[in-house]
Amino acid sequence: MKKIAVSVLVLAAMLAASGPAFAQWVVFDPSNFIQNMLTELHTLTQIENQVLELQNEAQMLLNQAKNLQGLNFSALTQLQATYAATEQLLSQAQGLTFDLNVTRTQLAQLYPAAYGAAVTPTQLDAGSLSRWTGSLDALDTAIEVQAQATQNLPSDESVLSGVLTRSTSAVGSLQAIQATNQLLGLRVRQVMQSQQLAITQDRAVALEEARIVESEARARALRSRFMTSSTPYTPEPIDLSGN
Repeated sequence: MKKIAVSVLVLAAMLAASGPAFAQWVVFDPSNFIQNMLTELHTLTQIENQVLELQNEAQMLLNQAKNLQGLNFSALTQLQATYAATEQLLSQAQGLTFDLNVTRTQLAQLYPAAYGAAVTPTQLDAGSLSRWTGSLDALDTAIEVQAQATQNLPSDESVLSGVLTRSTSAVGSLQAIQATNQLLGLRVRQVMQSQQLAITQDRAVALEEARIVESEARARALRSRFMTSSTPYTPEPIDLSGN
């Protein structure tokens, strides 16, 4: 474009210099010619600038399209499946329920602070067996949740590998954000699983401690009945000679 402008200006200057020599054959206005050429050059420059602007806008739209391109990968199903597996173990747990109101009722029945006089030895033995079974069930649940957490590790590794692979090849901000969100989802599920595991372990410990405390109340009741028995112990002489 600059070379053309220079050539036009040189040609116009030559024509202007030789104007009087050719005036007898052709009517030519050098100044008007130069002005027209400058106008054309200005128009060409504007067109060139417009083309550059359109190219820049097209590149900007391409970049926006990349930023809006989705990741086309979701780990939600795997995360939900591993969480549901642990949740199912808790819902199937034997012994004391995890429902707060029901737990209060069961604790009052199985772990009383004291026993009344109407409670029979048979009832005491049955309650002791129920408490021992509850402690065993709580321990079984904690062990099963631990095993399930271990089984979830390969699935978590698969999710982590898939998300990181796609994150490193993300072509836009949307894909990077989606990959980050899925990594956060994996972390949240692992934290929730840790909470579930801690709950089952703490529950087993708490029930065993409650069973120990209750055994003291049971011992007091038995001791009280022995000491206040209606048939007191009467010592009798023992003949060691065999006669």
